[in-house]
Amino acid sequence: MAIERTLTIIKPDAVATGHVGDVIKILESNKLAIVAARMVYLSKQQAEGFYAVHRGKPFFESLTKFMSSGPALVMVLEGENAIARLREIMGATNPANAAPGTIRKLYASSIERNAIHGSDAPETAAFEISYFFPGIELIPVSSLPCG
Repeated sequence: MAIERTLTIIKPDAVATGHVGDVIKILESNKLAIVAARMVYLSKQQAEGFYAVHRGKPFFESLTKFMSSGPALVMVLEGENAIARLREIMGATNPANAAPGTIRKLYASSIERNAIHGSDAPETAAFEISYFFPGIELIPVSSLPCG
């Protein structure tokens, strides 16, 4: 199994409802280590840049408006098969279709206000990490004393 890095965002809805700690606990209990984290309050323009791949889709405007509606916690996670594991832990985009115990089943209220974002592929993860942590060298968890 490969050690990977992925990006996740605890979205404004989950931050506003006080679920940041709950989500982090789920991530860490599933052996996803936090390599970097920062609280952000995205401008509309930043949200549009991050979600540029969705420009032109019907949900783009409402998604970028939502993502710029309040603070969010952006994190880089590291672990074995981190991308696929995070996607599984998050659950289906629509919380109504998410498996029991997944983050979206537990904390999301709609397909748009779905509590968490996660990179979907290694190339996406690389772009997304560099979007929020440009020019920052992230230390591998394995090199830390507790890693």
